[in-house]
Amino acid sequence: MLDLVPGLPLADTNFVDATWIMIVKSIVIFLVLLQIVPILLLVERKLLGRFQQRYGPNRVGPYGLIQPLADVGKLLSKQAFRPKGAVPFLYELAPALTIISAVLTLAILPFGDVKGDVGFYGIDVPIGILYFFAFSSIAFYGLLLGGWASGSKYSFLGAMRSAAQLISYEIAMGLSLLGVVLMAGSLSLVDIVKAQGEVWYVVPQIVGFLIFMVAGFAETNRPPFDLPEADAELVAGYGTEYGGMRFGSFMFAEYMEMLIVSGIASTMFLGGWMGPGPGWLDPIWMLFKMWMLCMFFIWIRATLPRFRYDQLMSFGWKILIPLGTLNVLVTAVLVVTT
Repeated sequence: MLDLVPGLPLADTNFVDATWIMIVKSIVIFLVLLQIVPILLLVERKLLGRFQQRYGPNRVGPYGLIQPLADVGKLLSKQAFRPKGAVPFLYELAPALTIISAVLTLAILPFGDVKGDVGFYGIDVPIGILYFFAFSSIAFYGLLLGGWASGSKYSFLGAMRSAAQLISYEIAMGLSLLGVVLMAGSLSLVDIVKAQGEVWYVVPQIVGFLIFMVAGFAETNRPPFDLPEADAELVAGYGTEYGGMRFGSFMFAEYMEMLIVSGIASTMFLGGWMGPGPGWLDPIWMLFKMWMLCMFFIWIRATLPRFRYDQLMSFGWKILIPLGTLNVLVTAVLVVTT
């Protein structure tokens, strides 16, 4: 137990870095995130253009490489506007909650083991998976507050759809990871990666991996599960009344969540930082696996049409949750009997 203030436990970690190292790691995580998200957005637009046999961004800068900078400049230059019927404080708090949720969740992704006196991760908590679900659930409040505080019935309807979608698929996502936890015997993400020294869990837990990826699409509001933006209403769900960087914050958080889901999938099922070569390649292998899963997200967006809302809910409650429960039961039996 790490007691920074006597009698007030602030963190229970398996390995504690020096304070200055923790500060440096926090800055590095945030700066890397700020760099990766615009690159991911540009790559997505380029790939969607190729998938759909058209040009992607190609006007701003060489080969359109400065397009993300132009997009950010456009959002920053827009006038900050708030609807007359909005609740001011909650209206501005909503996008901040989604960003905070994503950044805090990113802190537990391990990009390598402890090397020297430095752990190649933000923090390694013994309840890593519970930490992931706890802080990722904060985004739920951001979406709900965004729709309700906007003072628009269409925004509120979109927020309610988002809330129902997140709650439904978080159950399936939790069940998909429970099989891995049973096999590894630990909730720590670092311990789970180390337990995959002989075989990656994507092999014995292929059902859990598929459930997790499907639930990940719903959790990040990515196509074909981007139901908050309803075709019948021609509005953008909970974000209808947001503009400028407030709108950009919601979009930024969506891409951060895509990176986080890819990181959790890589850690839990694909061996995390493990790969051939010397130890200094560990972070590169982890980033490579995350990047490939992000490309899969983009591929699916260009391939599958949007589900209807009743199809989304039926698929989650009638297929994914029973299948996830069965996977956990089978895994528990095999772990106990072998």
